[in-house]
Amino acid sequence: MGRMSDQPARWTQATVHPDMWADPDDDPRDREGPGPEGELATLREFLEDYRTTLRMKCEGLDAEQLARRSVPPSTMSLLGLLRHLAEVERDWRNWIGDGEPLPKLYGEKDADFDGAVADQAVVDAAYADLEREQAATDAALAQHPDLGERVGKDEIAVRELMVHRIEEYARHCGHADLLRECVDGRVGQ
Repeated sequence: MGRMSDQPARWTQATVHPDMWADPDDDPRDREGPGPEGELATLREFLEDYRTTLRMKCEGLDAEQLARRSVPPSTMSLLGLLRHLAEVERDWRNWIGDGEPLPKLYGEKDADFDGAVADQAVVDAAYADLEREQAATDAALAQHPDLGERVGKDEIAVRELMVHRIEEYARHCGHADLLRECVDGRVGQ
C-alpha cells in the first residue's frame, strides 16, 4: 500500500526531450550555429547560460515558494541563492579592485540565506540586487580582457576569476534543480 505524501509529483514542461527544462524552441540557452570564438567569449557564454538557468529555475514561483527551505536544518532556498549570488558578485569585485572592500549587502555569515523570507519586497530586492551586482562585476571585468592579467591585492588571474564564477553558478544551479523539484515537482536541466 502506498504512503500519502506532501511531495509534489515530478513533471517537466518539455515535450521534445523529457529530461529537459523546456523545449529547444523555448529555451534561451539553446543556440543554433557554431559556438563562440575564443576563450573569453566561451567563458562569458557559459557564465550567461548558468545565470539564465538560475533565473529559469525561479520563474513562475511566488514569494513563499522561492523562500521555501530545502531540508532542515538547511537554510537554503531559491530566494537565498539569488541573494547569495548577488553577495558573491559583489565580493568578486573586491577581488578585482585594490581599494577598500565593498560592504556586504545582507550582513555577515549566512544573512543572505537567513534573510530570504516570503515577502514580495524581499524577492523584488533580491532580483534587483543580483542584476545590479552582475552588471557591476561584468563592467569591472570588461576593463581586463586579458585572461592572463593579474588583478587586485591578491593578484588573481582574470581567467581564474572567470572560471570560479562559472563554477559558483554551476554548483548553485545544481542546488536550484533540487530546490525547484521540492517546491513544485518540476524537473529538467
